[in-house]
Amino acid sequence: MGTAKRPSKKYRSPLRIWDKPRIERDKVLRNKYGFKNKKELWKVESRLRNIRLRARELVGLKALNLGQEEEKEFIATLSKRGLVSSSATVDDVLELNLENLMDRRLQTFVLKKEMARSIREARQVITHRHIIVDGKIIDSPSYLVKKDEEDKIEFAESSPLSSPTHPVRAKKEEKQ
Repeated sequence: MGTAKRPSKKYRSPLRIWDKPRIERDKVLRNKYGFKNKKELWKVESRLRNIRLRARELVGLKALNLGQEEEKEFIATLSKRGLVSSSATVDDVLELNLENLMDRRLQTFVLKKEMARSIREARQVITHRHIIVDGKIIDSPSYLVKKDEEDKIEFAESSPLSSPTHPVRAKKEEKQ
């Protein structure tokens, strides 16, 4: 449970530390998605594990003809987050993988919208408080962007990057 001085961990580290295939996979994901450290990757894995665990529980309730309302709420929540479509089933939730969750991170969206040149720069722009989502400054690169917030990602008005004449933005426009 944890106290204010020692909050509980939000992740579980791998059981086999020196597992070569896992290390190689982690290295590829870390380069592709720009994690600061492996702990961030483990947090995403734990979040996915919890989602899939809930889906398996709902499959068990479905076998007993219970939990239809809970299943609808669960699917609605995941569709608001943009992880599945609104017409998805619990089986579709079980097919989610790590990359589906990582594609919903703010850091990835900033790179996709070409607000940064690299995934590392996207992380820096976010942590330096240059990005707003739906009118609020977000300084966490791991923030999961909801489906309705995708179009509301932009530079903060107080940020020097909000000006199209900023040197970093001008270089990007020249290349295009």
